[in-house]
Amino acid sequence: MTDRPDPAAGPIGELLAVMRALRTPGTGCPWDLEQDFSTIAPYTVEEAHEVAEAIARGDMADLKDELGDLLLQVVFHSQMAAEDGAFAFADVVEGIRAKMIRRHPHVFADANAADADAVTANWDAIKAEERRARGKASAGRLDGVPEGLPALMRAEKLQKKAAKAGFDWPDAAGVLAKLDEEIGELREAAATGETARIKDELGDVLFVLANLARRYDIDAEGALRGTNAKFTRRFQDMERLAAAEGAALEALDLDAQEALYQRAKARERAP
Repeated sequence: MTDRPDPAAGPIGELLAVMRALRTPGTGCPWDLEQDFSTIAPYTVEEAHEVAEAIARGDMADLKDELGDLLLQVVFHSQMAAEDGAFAFADVVEGIRAKMIRRHPHVFADANAADADAVTANWDAIKAEERRARGKASAGRLDGVPEGLPALMRAEKLQKKAAKAGFDWPDAAGVLAKLDEEIGELREAAATGETARIKDELGDVLFVLANLARRYDIDAEGALRGTNAKFTRRFQDMERLAAAEGAALEALDLDAQEALYQRAKARERAP
């Protein structure tokens, strides 16, 4: 039987010991032993989204739990890397500690940064220098935006980088005009019934919407997440209203369903 973690090691030390025990051949957990980086990666992404959802709900107790789940992902990946002789958890901690100091010379050295924009400029310059030092010359201004990001989030980051080169509308009015143009092209594509063309034009509309969100300093992914939650609440209330009237929601015609939706909407907004 595997020895229990030693409390004297502290919370992080105990957590690392738990993961080592789970990954110990012969005595560990069969599921944990079967995993590798590629199989755990989807869980890492999922846990990051659950952290964001807890923040959006303002649920601090849930946020504490979700941050723990996300920390476990870091520990899991670090343990597998240690088994391969690549790096250990301590190396991850030291790497981010050194990086934060290196990228904040206005705090830990003698550089100046009058505002958040100056901090961002310094950060980007230092990050680019780090890449050059590792022999990773930039392929362009859009280099370094991960392809695995949620699409709306990646669109915002791509546009933000392009804007730093001056490729941007001067104000929101230009973005809104472009949105009107793209919606017009989507209508034309829809009229043809050509799926590939509709998909292409719909992507253009979503891309412009992400730009509009960036212009107003709104997290597009968070905005859509909030609307998803709002729709879920209202739809579930529609189901309750229909059931209270002895009706199945799917048995109602669209006009009746819309009336229920408006009632649910009004109930949600009522003081």
